[in-house]
Amino acid sequence: MTLTTSIGIDQVLAESRAGVRRYTPLEAEAARRGGALLVDTRTETQRAETGELPGALVIDRTVLEWRLDPAGDARIPEATGYDVEVIVVCRQGYSSSLAAESLRRVGLHRATDLAGGVEAWLAAGLPLHRGPADVRR
Repeated sequence: MTLTTSIGIDQVLAESRAGVRRYTPLEAEAARRGGALLVDTRTETQRAETGELPGALVIDRTVLEWRLDPAGDARIPEATGYDVEVIVVCRQGYSSSLAAESLRRVGLHRATDLAGGVEAWLAAGLPLHRGPADVRR
């Protein structure tokens, strides 16, 4: 019989963020203007309630790695190489940290996330809009 030790989500989250430079809202917007991919993984309901991030690609969390892996058959056109800078955004900056770690494991070594998520974006006074969004299925 094998015993498994559970570390819990707080430890998993801490490990996903270890040694990673997470972006502030202003840094994320500057990076997007400089060519980084700003990827919104919020649900359709969350986006409808709050608004859309200007210039962001909307990719459902369930297909994120497949759409951004440059070697994958299901990649989007913007997934041009493993050096692409990807900034993942969620509502509060938790699931985006886990998603960015998963992208780094795929080989996208510059993947990071927006600390505080869309809530931090709004608190920084940055705009959202009502659509349409650039949704990638």
